[in-house]
Amino acid sequence: MEARRLFLALFVIGGSWGLTAPLSKIVVMGGYRHFGIIFWQLVIGSALLGLWLVLARRRLPLTRPALSRYVFIALFGTILPNAAFYTAQEGLPAGLVAVFIALVPMFALPMAFGLGLERPEPVRFLGILAGLAGILMIVLPEASLPDRAALVFVPFALAAAALYAVEAAGLGRIGTAGLDPIQLLLGASLAGMVLVLPAVVASGSWITPALPVTSATAALVVTAAIHALAYAGYVWVVGHGGAVFAAQVAYIVTGTGVLWSMVILGERYSLWVWAALALVLAGLFLVQPRPTRREELGPIVLPATEPSIVFHEQQDR
Repeated sequence: MEARRLFLALFVIGGSWGLTAPLSKIVVMGGYRHFGIIFWQLVIGSALLGLWLVLARRRLPLTRPALSRYVFIALFGTILPNAAFYTAQEGLPAGLVAVFIALVPMFALPMAFGLGLERPEPVRFLGILAGLAGILMIVLPEASLPDRAALVFVPFALAAAALYAVEAAGLGRIGTAGLDPIQLLLGASLAGMVLVLPAVVASGSWITPALPVTSATAALVVTAAIHALAYAGYVWVVGHGGAVFAAQVAYIVTGTGVLWSMVILGERYSLWVWAALALVLAGLFLVQPRPTRREELGPIVLPATEPSIVFHEQQDR
């Protein structure tokens, strides 16, 4: 029964996170810009996560080590990668962006090798190569993108994945200072609100809530709520099923991100894109850790558009 609940939770969480791919596209199509979107997502996420901590009767640590991690996650797990993510959404199909973001573990793995967090394994290098081949299948063939002018947005999608990977590898190196994932995400959300506000004003991307509620505004609110609630559910799955089991949600996020985009936005993809998706998912499978002993677990990367807080089955560094 417990296993059935865990699988059900994994599919609900992954499917919900995948839904944010087309919803984010709707937000961007509504004329909202990256920094304004990020600010309001952080506001809504902070409210939900703050309520979670209050109900759990827990506090948010404000020590120097905690504050440094909040700022690090805010910059490299939210503001910078999400700015690139929403810029990519302006010119690329939402399903394609979901495929690009699935590259996060493939970017993170070489970084983890360099930082001594992981031991090199040939099969995992093959996963990186598979991911690279998948991206080349999207970028090079004439029929892969609906408009070759969209090619200029590909670097933004790749930058988003790379920045999420920097955050995952960096946090794996410095550790979480004893903070749990909800504390880390709430602290990062609050820090992110302060850090991104000047960019919102400077870029003229402020969003003023107003009635009647537009589809873009509704999509923004729903996306922010999904991130916070799905993240909390993800933490529950990690606690009950283990980090390696929970990491399999990445397949569901990517697959449902493509499917939701087809259903909601009417997107259709060439055979090149479907082949690229197959290669990226195969690469994702190969780079995933498959430990034989509990202490061999390495960093586990969270899905896209969510700070990639590193979970360990062993005691935190």
